[in-house]
Amino acid sequence: MALAEPHHILPLPVFDKPVKLLIVVAPYYRDVADQLVEGARATAAACGAETDLAEVPGALEIPTAIAIAERLAKYDGYVALGCVIRGETTHYDTVCNDSSRAISLLGLQGACIGNGILTVETKAQADVRAEAAGQNKGGGAAAAALHLIALARKWAGTTRSIGFGA
Repeated sequence: MALAEPHHILPLPVFDKPVKLLIVVAPYYRDVADQLVEGARATAAACGAETDLAEVPGALEIPTAIAIAERLAKYDGYVALGCVIRGETTHYDTVCNDSSRAISLLGLQGACIGNGILTVETKAQADVRAEAAGQNKGGGAAAAALHLIALARKWAGTTRSIGFGA
């Protein structure tokens, strides 16, 4: 069981300039989504970050919304929140794999994204992971985005030469 294993959590980064996060949530399971958002907002506030919220129909739409915002809006980072509970068909696998892969691809293109889309077997598992006073996976996703923003700001303006030197 993962709860029994010790793990290290990085302290939240400190910023000298304002941070603006977009939380993109699929509220298919509204009570779970609300807990995830609560945790994400609290973690963002602890760093002094401002948050906006966008709701989308499902987990598959989360990466698309982030891609649109990355292209058209002014956010430093993104928090992807939602919940996928295994059902009777393979649709679960498609939603889990495709949403995760799309978020990873956006990250590899430079978007600072914390992935807090829960992929669970039961609603009870989702409740435990989402609870802001418990495992707080929404807060963890916000922290991940904030850490990536801190790294991006640290490395901004540094360049490496490409190809052969003279």
